[in-house]
Amino acid sequence: MNPPNEDVRAVEAVLFAATEPLSPDTIRAHTGVTDVRAVLERLTQDYAGRGVELVERGGRWHFQSASDLAHLLRRNREEQRRLSRAAIETLAIVAYHEPVSRADIEAIRGVQISRGTLDVLMEAGWIRPAGRREVPGRPLTYATTPEFLAHFGLASRRDLPGIDDLRAAGLLDPVDIALEQVEVVKPGDDD
Repeated sequence: MNPPNEDVRAVEAVLFAATEPLSPDTIRAHTGVTDVRAVLERLTQDYAGRGVELVERGGRWHFQSASDLAHLLRRNREEQRRLSRAAIETLAIVAYHEPVSRADIEAIRGVQISRGTLDVLMEAGWIRPAGRREVPGRPLTYATTPEFLAHFGLASRRDLPGIDDLRAAGLLDPVDIALEQVEVVKPGDDD
């Protein structure tokens, strides 16, 4: 391993001091390093297999504890808040259909959502307002955030599981699966 040069040391220091994941442009603004991508690649290699690793989530970079050492850190974990079923369904709809309006969410879920559901998800930093649609009423739309990707360990939304993945994991309601497999027979179809 080559000794780190000043660019590597500067980027490493900025990433360690950051309270949130940083984009390459933000790193460049803090350090003045011109080839940030090359430095990030070097740091990724330097930290591979160590207790902390440099990872990219949603185009932003941060250091995190190595996933295989999570058992050592469990006692220091923050208290987890459980999301309501409505909040989980709303988050899934936003993640898979973004940008999505409140009316879209309600149409997909089949019920109205309370204002608090979206507020809880925005407070958690997982969704954000994503602008207004150019239709009558100009409804506000919502999208996921880089914090959503980081929390769930996704590099991008393309890493979300598909329907076959969910079915294989047993996460789809067995009644829904059974209904998909039932053949519909109309009266008078006695062939």
